[in-house]
Amino acid sequence: MKQEMLIPWRRKALRLHSSSNLKELIMTTYKTTAATLCTLAAALALGACQRNDADRTAGERLDTAVAKSEQKADDIKADVKQQTNEAKDDMNKATDAAGARLKDMSITTAVNAELAKDSELSALKINVDTAQGRVVLRGAAPNDASRERATTLAARVDGVLGVDNQLTVSRG
Repeated sequence: MKQEMLIPWRRKALRLHSSSNLKELIMTTYKTTAATLCTLAAALALGACQRNDADRTAGERLDTAVAKSEQKADDIKADVKQQTNEAKDDMNKATDAAGARLKDMSITTAVNAELAKDSELSALKINVDTAQGRVVLRGAAPNDASRERATTLAARVDGVLGVDNQLTVSRG
């Protein structure tokens, strides 16, 4: 058989075979077969779509309607489930944020109570702020020892992760 008369992909297959590259020959044949099968399947699917609704029995039309209704119900169910999960996640985030804020408020109150117990610090106006367990002390302390004691007192409170002491020592 002459190569000029062969289909182009067959010519390539013969060339590959003659060059002993069997793996590439198999892949070329596989790709060609797969493309042919896909084309055939598409043609059959299009032929089936051409069937008139009038040619179908009442039972077939009813089955189709039921299947469509079931699919819509499944789609709605999936959407509701997704939205419910999203709402649940949002609620959990809001609850966590509120819980963290309440914990910070509790820490601030406890630090203020500890500072008020100290005779040198109780008369002073010390601003205590807490965010995510980290306490910031702002204001004035009468001396360096009182300033350091404020840090120690704040650090002892349960839930405190760190203390940023921004107190200034008043020299007066």
